[in-house]
Amino acid sequence: MAARPETYRAPMRSRLDEVDPALAVERGLTSGLVGMGGRLPRAPVSRSDALRLMDTTYDERTARRLERFMDVPAGSHVWTRDPDGALRRGVVDGPWSYDGSGEAVAADLVHVRACTWDDEVLAEHQAPAAVAAAFRRGGRNFQAIGALRPGRGAPDRRRAAGRRRS
Repeated sequence: MAARPETYRAPMRSRLDEVDPALAVERGLTSGLVGMGGRLPRAPVSRSDALRLMDTTYDERTARRLERFMDVPAGSHVWTRDPDGALRRGVVDGPWSYDGSGEAVAADLVHVRACTWDDEVLAEHQAPAAVAAAFRRGGRNFQAIGALRPGRGAPDRRRAAGRRRS
């Protein structure tokens, strides 16, 4: 039996309130990307340069967040919520890169990885319960969906659904 891939929540929302939250998600879905924000004063020339720039431009915590995103294994599953509230699943296909194009900067989706997004669009009740719960919690961070981590066994949709907040 093949190991289950790692699974992540990828809201693709800028931490900058002035950026339209739909821009990055639409860009990611239409361009075959998954990513996160963190505009830098210049395009980094390497992974270590990007982490150093994130640390000096923002803080160490933000740099660690980027490092975790960079370290996500290819083949991992990612989930995002589109501007209409539907959930989409993708598979990470490539390594990290910095996209300093005008469109990427405008959407604050500059730290990216290639991603193949499923055509299927799911309502919250159609997605795995752990995915739906991760998005109900809110937030803008790219993060692992703990209940779907390899080695934790299959999630029980009924049990998780019974814990939903009203």
